[in-house]
Amino acid sequence: MEQFVSVRGIAAPLMQINIDTDQIIPALYLGGTDAKGYGAHLFANWRFKSDGSPNPDFILNQEPYTQSAVLLADRNFGCGSSRERAPKALREFGIRVVIAPSFGGIFFNNCFRNGMVPVNLPIEQVREIVALVEASSGQAQIVVDLERKVVELPDGRQFPFDVPETLRQMLLLGVDEIDQTKSHQPTIDAYRERDRARRPWIYIDPAPQPGAR
Repeated sequence: MEQFVSVRGIAAPLMQINIDTDQIIPALYLGGTDAKGYGAHLFANWRFKSDGSPNPDFILNQEPYTQSAVLLADRNFGCGSSRERAPKALREFGIRVVIAPSFGGIFFNNCFRNGMVPVNLPIEQVREIVALVEASSGQAQIVVDLERKVVELPDGRQFPFDVPETLRQMLLLGVDEIDQTKSHQPTIDAYRERDRARRPWIYIDPAPQPGAR
């Protein structure tokens, strides 16, 4: 899994409520389970006109927001169907962080598994960031530090945030659930040995291999 410790980057304000996963990556572009290229179709119905040309009015088609690492949104971002391609599309575009007052639950969890951090901040703080970004014509870069759990603005303001500790550690280390479980192998082995001594009847030793003595 992709590691995340901190990022500094341009933040694009997309201040709408209830931006769902079908708007993030329309069903037409889902592809197979191992398909790539979702970033090219991120917000396809908003980024492109009916003839396929870029929509100049959409924020991510405007400089400097074409290089955004952070997306600012309103309540309930990532609601709707549970497609994992939604965070994949954002990540392939270059987004590492989404800051919003609330998220769809499945989308929130899927972000961590795709190298992204969903940051919950009160709407008043999100609007403060938007105001700073817009006043700088998008040039004001912000820092999102997962290790310290803080969003830093260029003017020195800091907004603390919290995320589930298990998911935070997975991102900081760049490991998935399986790798994280395997990191506790000595503890698991010790438990199995104690349990085998206590309840030997539930353990089945492997069958001997042909030719083994």
